[in-house]
Amino acid sequence: MTDTPAPGAQRGTAAPFAALLLAVLSFSLMQTMVVPALPDLQREFDASTTAVSWVLSSFLLTASVATALLGRVGDMFGKRRVLIASLTVFAAGTLLAAQSDSLALLIAARAVQGVGSAAFPLAFGIVRDQFPRERVPVAIGLISSTFGIGFGVGLVIPGPIVDALDWHWIFWLGLVVILLGIAAVTAFIQESSVTSPGRIDWAGVVLLSAGVVALLLAISEGKSWGWTSGGVVGLFLAAVVLLAVFVYAESKVREPLIDLELLRRPAVLTSHITALIIGFGMYGAFTLVPLLAQTPSEAGYGFDASVTEAGLFMVPMAVTMLIASPLAGRLGAVAGWKLPLVLACLIGVVGFAVYAGAHDTEWTMYVGSGVLGIGVGFAFAALANLVVSAVDRSQTGEATGINTIMRTIGGSLGAQIAASIVVSKTIPGTRVPAESGYTTAFVMSAIALGVATLAALAGPGRFWGRAPAPVTATAGKEQSRSAA
Repeated sequence: MTDTPAPGAQRGTAAPFAALLLAVLSFSLMQTMVVPALPDLQREFDASTTAVSWVLSSFLLTASVATALLGRVGDMFGKRRVLIASLTVFAAGTLLAAQSDSLALLIAARAVQGVGSAAFPLAFGIVRDQFPRERVPVAIGLISSTFGIGFGVGLVIPGPIVDALDWHWIFWLGLVVILLGIAAVTAFIQESSVTSPGRIDWAGVVLLSAGVVALLLAISEGKSWGWTSGGVVGLFLAAVVLLAVFVYAESKVREPLIDLELLRRPAVLTSHITALIIGFGMYGAFTLVPLLAQTPSEAGYGFDASVTEAGLFMVPMAVTMLIASPLAGRLGAVAGWKLPLVLACLIGVVGFAVYAGAHDTEWTMYVGSGVLGIGVGFAFAALANLVVSAVDRSQTGEATGINTIMRTIGGSLGAQIAASIVVSKTIPGTRVPAESGYTTAFVMSAIALGVATLAALAGPGRFWGRAPAPVTATAGKEQSRSAA
């Protein structure tokens, strides 16, 4: 059973691959480039911390919806076409953000920007459709790594930009990268003939969107509203009800938004569960490490780092991630994807153990970031390849979109809980978090990745063995029948 290149597949892959990397990098940078500017935004607009946090929350909410919906639409109508449309809307949101003169307009612009999240599942699908089979694992690994690399680099480069210019230039420079990405995709990517025509299940779109938005809104506002407040509890209950109705409705629709049989496949189900737990464990580092670095040394820990200097603590993670992702792709192609996924979780445990036990010197923090970057790189590459190899080409966008949502939900929950742990105890007489809060949060992340190791081991396949051939349309139908 082989996954032969689709009709019209591109022979030369260097330029198309560079175009895809540029497209996904433009989105991944925008995830966090605004974070260092939040204090400036709060001062300029005279806003509360809760109000300015919506600059991040609005982006997250629309991104979660767009990832699933547009991944499926790309499978239906053409991944290149939908990718260009997604990036164009993303560029429009970025232009609006660059010209914003009020907090409300900036929040709205960030919501529009979230549509660019579809770049990841669409890029995975394009690689699967148009690249030679032997290059697919490494290409998917590198594309996966840009998610974390852009996340980390986005915390580093805005500091000098804001210091030299102002926060508007974060979006002007981001717009340049997006426009380059659109031009590159238009010039170098061909439209694939692999599609799964059908009608859009609008009822499913509304139910899934409302359920995911309610869940992420409860998570993102849990710390400020209170985890036991009526608003947060109500949102969690609404999410459960809406998602349950969505599952029921999808089982009755002839052409569902999400193929439930697809989600029941052991490899896909295991990947989604593991992605949720890995996101919960790993995303805390992206926010806690810079905060710890900025803590005044008079507190007994911390390094008096500026915003720019704090971002540098994430650079080793970005570097090792860039190396680890293609390595995981090569390892998985030979030994199967279970091995790099298990290794990712174990390496992540080591990285957080370093953070928890040795965060008193700068060099140990750099070591911890470098080790964790290897784990993140292995995890992102293995998860994407696991999903891709378990589904038919015509379902790649749909399946990888859901996997991305699971990682986002886990990451949002993990980051919020970790932040709550850190601020729950302060140094007497100050508002500075106690060092024990960081230690506890890092230990929690290490435990989560230990649980993720067990989830990965419980998945189908041997720990060491030849990687399974990607599923073809015929094989996918057989798998669905056997699962049923």
